[in-house]
Amino acid sequence: MTKLQALFGGTFDPIHYGHLKPVEILANQIGLSRIIIMPNNVPPHRPQPEATSDQRKHMVELAIADKPLFVLDERELRRDMPSYTAQTLKEWRDEEGPEAPLAFIIGQDSLLTFPTWYQYDTILDNAHLIVTRRPGYPMTMQQPEHQQWLDDRLTLRSEDLHEQPAGKIFLAETPWFDISATIIRERLQNGKSCDEMMPAPVLEYIMQQGLYR
Repeated sequence: MTKLQALFGGTFDPIHYGHLKPVEILANQIGLSRIIIMPNNVPPHRPQPEATSDQRKHMVELAIADKPLFVLDERELRRDMPSYTAQTLKEWRDEEGPEAPLAFIIGQDSLLTFPTWYQYDTILDNAHLIVTRRPGYPMTMQQPEHQQWLDDRLTLRSEDLHEQPAGKIFLAETPWFDISATIIRERLQNGKSCDEMMPAPVLEYIMQQGLYR
């Protein structure tokens, strides 16, 4: 059986344990063979990152250097145009072939806005969605037709993610770590410690580069 791989995108400005630890636990829970971390260059739905593309790439490399579960994919960093998930997942599917089980990891907050994403209705043609829970967010969509779309694709069986190449939405019971890049940037600006929030090599690099001052 082809092993399940998952793509995990974000700005990673900077990468921290709130990114890494939940998906490491997720990998153990559902049998992920590989998590591909993909920093984006020009995110279409949020403010532009403070760190440069090269700096964010280097921070990811430092964070995963001793973690064989993770690999870095630089394709979106090489784009000058906004990065759309639908296009990236189509590229990935073309590379991996029609039978490989592929998944895309998002947070519960992102699921609620998912129907606003560019060509969202094509994403499940190319990958499963794995949704990590976020406290305080509802589990219902605002529009009835979007709720129906979710209900039609939800699965409670992680085995479905391995047995089918794409098309399912799985709600993962991952723990919540109260860490965010915004909190880290604010703490660094105020000279406060972030030692427990990210891998030491990442924090050392931030200090060397004078980031988030």
